[in-house]
Amino acid sequence: MERFRKRFIFIISALLVTQLGGTLGFILIEHYPVFDAFYMTLITISTVGYGEVHPLSYAGRVFNSFLIFFGVTIMLLAVGGMTQAIIELELNQYFGKRRTKKMIDHLKDHYIVCGFGRVGRGAATELQRASAKFLVVDRSEDKVEWAMKLGMLAVLADATDDVTLREAGLLRAKGLIATLQSDADNLFVILSAKALKPSLLVSARIASEQSEKKMRLAGADYVFAPYDMTGNRMAQVMLKPHVSQFIDFTTKDIGLDVGIEQVRVSATCEFASKTLQQMQIRRDLGVIVLAIRKTDGRMLFNPPAEAEIEGGDFLIAMGESANLRRLEQMLTEVQK
Repeated sequence: MERFRKRFIFIISALLVTQLGGTLGFILIEHYPVFDAFYMTLITISTVGYGEVHPLSYAGRVFNSFLIFFGVTIMLLAVGGMTQAIIELELNQYFGKRRTKKMIDHLKDHYIVCGFGRVGRGAATELQRASAKFLVVDRSEDKVEWAMKLGMLAVLADATDDVTLREAGLLRAKGLIATLQSDADNLFVILSAKALKPSLLVSARIASEQSEKKMRLAGADYVFAPYDMTGNRMAQVMLKPHVSQFIDFTTKDIGLDVGIEQVRVSATCEFASKTLQQMQIRRDLGVIVLAIRKTDGRMLFNPPAEAEIEGGDFLIAMGESANLRRLEQMLTEVQK
């Protein structure tokens, strides 16, 4: 789009310069009134051929000859350039939409980010950093173009439309993040998404605290109020700076290769029904198990070495990214 904009500006500038040069030439050489000089230049470079506005002198005809040659050439180039730009733009949009649709059709277990404002952009950036599959949906052409420039898969559409959600692969999606501008729009998206796929994991942004209950009743699994969270975070930084710094170490990309992940224990892996002491995760991988979420929903914090893990449990572990990936591989490998 930027290339076409530059080409359009160049063509318009060339035409304006030619028109201005011709007008000034007829004023200085033939002493035409301003409008007559402008009109004479216009009918000359557009090849209309109405004839001379006033009889031209020898010098005027020489000047007009050069104006015809250069002016008509620039006009033809302008028409050709505009035609080429329009055809290229149409073709790019057509093939671009086909390519995007093909990529969306291949998505599975992905996330749909509805809205690419400040909150949606932050969510999409985090998903991109985690190498997760996701799709951005927004009604703003500028925001969709911005997302695509950042290397994200994005479509220009209305997220509140059921057809849009279906085409975004909602039935194959793992979760949806609703970050539209108004709470009403987010509520509508949640209702539509849950009606299409009740098991879908949904996270919603709210601008008003009064909307939280409505969002949860509509089916939102997680509800966030960005402004309240920001205020709380700012206070926590003052009260507990070292705790806040530790959280930043594990949740933000600030140069340290340390993170917190949830790893599901496969029922078929060799470590199912074993204790943490038997697994020796900390010794072999340098990974610390902060908590275990049991299959019945209980959360066991700071589990002892005797804690037994079972298939379906989730380990909340902290460590270097490479070691966390090794742990995930260990807990998902099928026992031979």
